Amino acid sequence: MSAPGFLPAEVRARLRRIALVPRLASGDRGFGLHASRSRGAGMEFAQYRPYEPGDELRQVDWKLYARSDRYYVREAERDSPLTAWIVVDASVSMAQADGARPDWSRLDAARRLAAATIEVLLRQGDRFGLAVVNGDGLSLQAASAGPRHRDRCLLALDGVRARGGWPTETALAPLHERIAPLDLVLLLGDGFDETPLRLAERLAAARREVLAIRILTVEERDFPFEGGHLFRDIEGDIELRGDGAAMRDGFLERFGAARRAQAARLAAAGIRQVEYVLDESLDLPLRRLFATDPRAEAGAP
Repeated sequence: MSAPGFLPAEVRARLRRIALVPRLASGDRGFGLHASRSRGAGMEFAQYRPYEPGDELRQVDWKLYARSDRYYVREAERDSPLTAWIVVDASVSMAQADGARPDWSRLDAARRLAAATIEVLLRQGDRFGLAVVNGDGLSLQAASAGPRHRDRCLLALDGVRARGGWPTETALAPLHERIAPLDLVLLLGDGFDETPLRLAERLAAARREVLAIRILTVEERDFPFEGGHLFRDIEGDIELRGDGAAMRDGFLERFGAARRAQAARLAAAGIRQVEYVLDESLDLPLRRLFATDPRAEAGAP
């Protein structure tokens, strides 16, 4: 299993514009692309402090010693890699696809968004972990780094199937235990189950940086149905018959209001959410969250 098998070449090329930069600084985890609050040998000067036994002589500022006749050590901000966790919703509602493209489900998109995120983290030298949640419970790939760990995560993603609902919060306890303060968490799912919403809020309240990508079908965005249809909730076994054209405006108004209310709820908890629709470029939501290219927000290729 390899990243090219999951990601088209053009998507991989555009991922080079993206840098996953956390808002919350993290430290004491080695060297990477992200500024930390820890002090030590590094690239960006932070401060001087008096020499202490055990300090390396190469850190002594000899020019300052010549002026002051005292030993001072230069300290710098240490660059430290990020630890990111990708949480994939694989509940049964993620099997939903559009009638015009039944072979491209929300879960298919989530798996490839996860692979794209992992590819960026790998390029940055960061650590990443993977969590998949469905009716079978919680499946974890512990945080690590490197191409071999990338391939383990991709192999796990390849075997994911949508089934059941979210487990109890007790079953999710290992996720809380593994995700450390200041880690970044990216939630991939359809975004309406109450359990993942509470999970996101709890993680954010515990000083984890939480981001979310809500995955929508084209039919949810446009409601293009004409004539009589039977609409079924595959999680709640609710059925509704009606004329698509007559129902369109009401559905879009209510669905839009529900999405705005949920986005406001997450924003109040410090969680940023973007949406991805199944007919959009796969890397677009990542570019909206992370891209350094200013054209990304507009969806430029």
